[in-house]
Amino acid sequence: MPTSNDAFHVRWLGRVSYDEAWALQQRLFSGSADHLLLLEHPPTYTLGRSADQRNVLVDPATVGAQLRRVNRGGDVTFHGPGQLVGYPVMSVPGHRGGGMADTRAYVCSVEQLLIDSLAEFGLLAERLTGQPGVWLDAEGPEPRKIAAIGVRISRGRSMHGFALNVAVDLGWFDHIVPCGIADKGVTSLAAEGLQVSMQEVADVVAHHASKQLAPARQIDRSDVVWKHLETDLSAFSRREGPGETVKPERAGVSVQLGRRLDQAGVGEGLDVRSRKPPWMRVKLRTEPEYLRLKKVSRSLDLVTVCEEAGCPNIFECWNEGTATFMLLGDRCTRACGFCLVNTSKPEAPDPSEPERVALAVESLGLQFVVLTMVARDDLADGGAAVVAKTVEAIRARNPGVGVEVLISDLGGSTDSLSTVTDARPDVLNHNIETVARLQRAVRPSAGYARSLTVLARAKEAGLTTKSGLMVGIGESFDEIVSTMADLAAVGVDIVTIGQYLRPTTHHLPIHRWWTPDEFQQLKQLGEAEFGIAHVESSPLTRSSHRAGSAASAVSAAGAR
Repeated sequence: MPTSNDAFHVRWLGRVSYDEAWALQQRLFSGSADHLLLLEHPPTYTLGRSADQRNVLVDPATVGAQLRRVNRGGDVTFHGPGQLVGYPVMSVPGHRGGGMADTRAYVCSVEQLLIDSLAEFGLLAERLTGQPGVWLDAEGPEPRKIAAIGVRISRGRSMHGFALNVAVDLGWFDHIVPCGIADKGVTSLAAEGLQVSMQEVADVVAHHASKQLAPARQIDRSDVVWKHLETDLSAFSRREGPGETVKPERAGVSVQLGRRLDQAGVGEGLDVRSRKPPWMRVKLRTEPEYLRLKKVSRSLDLVTVCEEAGCPNIFECWNEGTATFMLLGDRCTRACGFCLVNTSKPEAPDPSEPERVALAVESLGLQFVVLTMVARDDLADGGAAVVAKTVEAIRARNPGVGVEVLISDLGGSTDSLSTVTDARPDVLNHNIETVARLQRAVRPSAGYARSLTVLARAKEAGLTTKSGLMVGIGESFDEIVSTMADLAAVGVDIVTIGQYLRPTTHHLPIHRWWTPDEFQQLKQLGEAEFGIAHVESSPLTRSSHRAGSAASAVSAAGAR
């Protein structure tokens, strides 16, 4: 089982925007865990610290690419589809503090892992004197670069890394002077006559990277699903109904959802008629405080996620005078495979909503309030302004009340996230929901890397951060541990883990029931092994369950 102290965390993340990958790298770079991020980028040109702008021959926007100046070494290079990009973000073995000799030795080790990897595909790759990177026919009449390398090492930690051309369109390199070298060419595995998949190449590179960069270390490998067809995602994401059932055991599950489950290697799940185990049964407790809170929310025309999502803790929380308010209406623009929230066309935001929520907090006498939201991809800012205004309205009317916001990924927008973080909520929560392998089945409009990036950026903004996971969908115990390792590495302070409950037969099937002992083991691993300040883990735990006490525990720990 991987731990924070000894594992080398290897992740295939799929296609990730350059800005998101850079933000994720920067957060990992500031920590101590060792990661190798493997991914592809949309078309992006990057300039290293010493790059000559004149080596960019066109305006990148005119050819459909981005341009970014970054803090790695080297000149200009290209990243794009068909290229395996690797970012070892790690403590460099044997690095003595940043000298050139140490940096050269590290670059040589990265070159060597690529040379060894290419040898497995029958290519004799070499170094070219005075030119970092990996070359074919290095000393011959037609030297051509197949992999570029540019790194940054500071305080014994590395970031950035390598870009190996697998089946990239080499025409992209015509718009730059690659690496500032005008008299030598660029090639790829495909251009050399090798038809191999990105997965095959990534698996070989991951193997040699582990041998070269983390010898004798435990390897923690976790991948998002490799292959998918856009048609497998679109109908379900557009909420066009459940479709025909794939197999009798998956009663009500759409063709699209069934295919994604098959891709992720998830079995049929439990029979929909099977009884819940005793630890999953919730006693009805409609006590006076529950009835009072329900009456107030109705009178102010507010939506609580407690009701909309069918939370099993509604009686406990409401009887304690605690509730989670859902902003931006009750209609979501996404159709995640686990969620009961309405997916009809959303209505325009109500400008009075922030003040009505603030009044409800005052009327209920709450000391800590959770604000969640439906995903609003129809809005330019994803709904960020409404979240921020609600935080401000609560603070204005209720000084001293703690506020947690549980937000969507806001489409990955840095500006939208800044709108929320600038309101300075006491806790910023964004749920990663499940392990890397199951992301596309569970929430096809979101992404594992994007969620980590949202959390990383919020932590860099100085906020207490929180994230949540469901179990019972088909993940393994070790996959949950791997996900906790990633959350800890980006600085998440609070993690919630609870059993998935199937809202209807049109939703993801339950694969198995996790036991109370397993939840307790996850809590101990998260806090003791990974140093997460607070892990709330039990069969009935949900994102907002005991939110106030978790925030207080983290605040008290930080004050010590």
